Amino acid sequence: MKAKYIYRTLLGLGLVYLFLPVFIVVAFSFNDFQGRRNVSWEGFTLRHWAEPFSEPGLSGAVLNSITIALLSALISTILGTLIALALVRYRFKGRSSTNLLLFLPMATPEVVMGSSLLALFIVGQVGRGYWTILIGHILFNVSFAVVTVRARIVGLDDHYEEAAMDLYANEWQTFRRVTLPMIMPGVVAAYMLAFALSFDDFVITNFTSGSVLTFPVYVYGASRRGVPAQVNVLGTMIFGVMVLATAIFLVLQGRRERSSE
Repeated sequence: MKAKYIYRTLLGLGLVYLFLPVFIVVAFSFNDFQGRRNVSWEGFTLRHWAEPFSEPGLSGAVLNSITIALLSALISTILGTLIALALVRYRFKGRSSTNLLLFLPMATPEVVMGSSLLALFIVGQVGRGYWTILIGHILFNVSFAVVTVRARIVGLDDHYEEAAMDLYANEWQTFRRVTLPMIMPGVVAAYMLAFALSFDDFVITNFTSGSVLTFPVYVYGASRRGVPAQVNVLGTMIFGVMVLATAIFLVLQGRRERSSE
């Protein structure tokens, strides 16, 4: 009995530790502070929520982050799904080496990857900007997408696909009507993970952005003179949207699993 309370206490402390920064961001988005330093509580206000994009350059930075995250997540999820299917369903020369190489971007420090991309773009005389950020984000998102989708594919029974082929479905029909619906939870999870990783990335973005601002780069620059409350407002909005999207996905997945029983 005592062990149960100890575990619950440790769990509670762990959750508080994880979410304390989030709570601070949410709380200080309502802080009625004066000046540039939003570091001490001075009162409650909604004026920052009434004008979340009032800071110069903030709206453009958020728009860049959202569009880059959407595109990089989409492309990396498509590539990751195809690579995961090839690694699990087929045997080919170099398969083991491919598995090893896919983990290297995940294990490589971001500062190393970012500086390497910077050197590549300089040598290739490629101007840094929106598209170089997108290329860098796709590069490190693909590995996470492969690992996420592959975990879903490994747990599936391939007899369903064989049965579809026996019923005269071609490979494309089998993939679209059998394989893809079964692995869709993993695909959606990979997309959401890639979106989150891309949206909040700073290190690689800082090396590849040039003069283009994203939300993390904007926050870093603003922190030198004092982070405006609008940053906390937008952070709270983004966190709320991600929580809502995750909850909707879990509810839909639960309903689908119950209907299939």
